[in-house]
Amino acid sequence: MRHTWRWFGPVDRVSVRDAAQAGARGIVSALHHIPTGDVWPVAEIEKRQQEVREGGLEWEVVESVPVSESIKTQTGPWREHVANWQETLRRLSSAGIRTVCYNFMPILDWTRTDLRWTARHGAKAMRFDRIDFAAFDLHLLERPGAIDDYDEETAGQAERRFREMTEERRLALSRNIGAGLPGSADGYSLPQLRQHLQTYAGIGREKLKRHLVDFLAEVTPVAERVGINICAHPDDPPWALLGLPRILSTAEDYAFMLREVDSPANGVTFCTGSLGALAANDLPVMVRQFAPRIHFVHLRNVRREEERTPCSFYEDEHLEGDTDMVAVIAELLKEEQRRRVVGRADHQIPMRPDHGQEILDDLSRGAQPGYPAIGRLKGLAELRGIERALSHAAYGTAGLGAR
Repeated sequence: MRHTWRWFGPVDRVSVRDAAQAGARGIVSALHHIPTGDVWPVAEIEKRQQEVREGGLEWEVVESVPVSESIKTQTGPWREHVANWQETLRRLSSAGIRTVCYNFMPILDWTRTDLRWTARHGAKAMRFDRIDFAAFDLHLLERPGAIDDYDEETAGQAERRFREMTEERRLALSRNIGAGLPGSADGYSLPQLRQHLQTYAGIGREKLKRHLVDFLAEVTPVAERVGINICAHPDDPPWALLGLPRILSTAEDYAFMLREVDSPANGVTFCTGSLGALAANDLPVMVRQFAPRIHFVHLRNVRREEERTPCSFYEDEHLEGDTDMVAVIAELLKEEQRRRVVGRADHQIPMRPDHGQEILDDLSRGAQPGYPAIGRLKGLAELRGIERALSHAAYGTAGLGAR
């Protein structure tokens, strides 16, 4: 696989040179300062490329070109935003970039109740606590109708948890849940979140799925013409939140998306952490099912704390969570070999060590939550070791998987 590393630009406390020293061969980045819905300026794309090159690597994957809430709800200037998304693809292609990740999660994108929860040995990790989330929804956000989304036991636990929370914890919980995408300047106060939730009134799961298909029907032909693979990131966590529908959580969801817009350019960002939070998802089987359309891979592991859905979970070490990472990587390497045999230009799948626990000097560096230097270095080293060992066992060479 192609070993890449997420970098949030010059504001990132982890530099491109740090990424290169950790073993990365390419950079995953985005122009987080460009307002969602706008066309990415050519000068800003070139500037980011130069910033990455100064660190000794190349900008290889865009994560993400955001999909506006107007597009998701098909309201306001959504058609203009689709046209701008198409133009951004053209400009990225002209700059030599061939992979663009995006997501279609309503409003919140990925969601955690704790951004620096204390894990074993004092490491810091991101965590989703379902009772804390219910307490936020019922007693901080006070969403109308929220009580109908929780069973009696959960609602009771949430009420007790809320009563026990300090004011500091209540404020932190609101900040964590409303934080927005990693690297973005977006975030929601409670009044803003209530207002945004109103824009999804009347938009259920089936309607949002159709809106995704409508979006892909417009942008995929452009991606195909300019030689870019676009790839949808799964819901994180993979279940409904705040009454909002989730539409990319299971194998059935992805099968629908790929069937409805059946183009090689329309594919999957296979995130083992997001999909792994749902116990019903069999990740090695899903890799086999969608292998030809997997354009980008996030390798991380979560530990589910309960045998239920939704569940509480935390970001575990890359080889220690509930996902069989060896089996997942083995399937990905099989797909890469198949692509080589048939002559696909994109036979090497870009991957990055996603998230990571803050350990050692990470604890004082103050990097973006989930994106520490040493925690990701450790994860990348472990993942590369698995890949090298599997490649050697299968193909008689220690280097096949790293080419």
